[in-house]
Amino acid sequence: MQNRLPVWFRQELADNSALELQRELKANNIHTVCQEARCPNINHCFKQHTATFLILGDRCTRDCAFCAVKKASGKLALDSNEPRRVANAVRQMGLGYVVITSVTRDDLEDGGARIFVDTIVQIRKASPKTRIELLIPDFKAEKETIKTIADSRPLVLGHNLETVKRLYHLVRPQADYGRSLQVLKIIKELDPAIIIKSALMLGLGENKDELGQAMLDLKMAGCDILVLGQYLRPSVKHYPVKEFISPERFAQLAGLAKTIGFAKVLSGPKMRSSYQAFQVYQEISYA
Repeated sequence: MQNRLPVWFRQELADNSALELQRELKANNIHTVCQEARCPNINHCFKQHTATFLILGDRCTRDCAFCAVKKASGKLALDSNEPRRVANAVRQMGLGYVVITSVTRDDLEDGGARIFVDTIVQIRKASPKTRIELLIPDFKAEKETIKTIADSRPLVLGHNLETVKRLYHLVRPQADYGRSLQVLKIIKELDPAIIIKSALMLGLGENKDELGQAMLDLKMAGCDILVLGQYLRPSVKHYPVKEFISPERFAQLAGLAKTIGFAKVLSGPKMRSSYQAFQVYQEISYA
């Protein structure tokens, strides 16, 4: 078990622009995964006035052992005004590229797909030139629900596998390894032109062979962009870090992923699925 952060996890301090953005988001009741998931890149991204918006509220109906997002207790509301607030924030921030993700809402018949689509519609009204990337939950791999999302035509559509098959019952007990892969397969079948992204957390106790198999499974499922990053324990109540992976090891894994055939690989201790999203999109779309 690992506790002390290595030196390569030193974070930037928030400046006035980052603090102002945090105040604006709070005043407008807008959530970001940057804040809720305690992303190590938050100050770097907020300084550049970029953020990954978290929709469908800030409470999740699943209890993943790695995640800092608050868990649901009791009945959850559905905020129909949230898409408009997010769209206004996109316009006010002048974002040319935006990533939208969500908590998992198993309490909703469509898993919240309608709110995803409404958010896209509102963003396109408020800021027509903004390009949109989505990072979605598994929607229980229901094809018609996923089709609703795919039909909204995001440029990039992501769903994170998160970890290797053996660790799912420990880390993601309400999710399913095969189901997450099926989500990616469904997306690719529905629209081969959509760029598909997924991510794996490292340091949870996976071994080399398991990680290689997960990469192969993702490639076979149609994944175009792979992100490899270090798992960080949000609190002592969460799943422990088993190992801190060195930057050199991340570089080796990037080489392996490229050999497997991913069009683009982001691999490093602080890499997260929405980090540098616009740059990654540009690189793969103009390749």
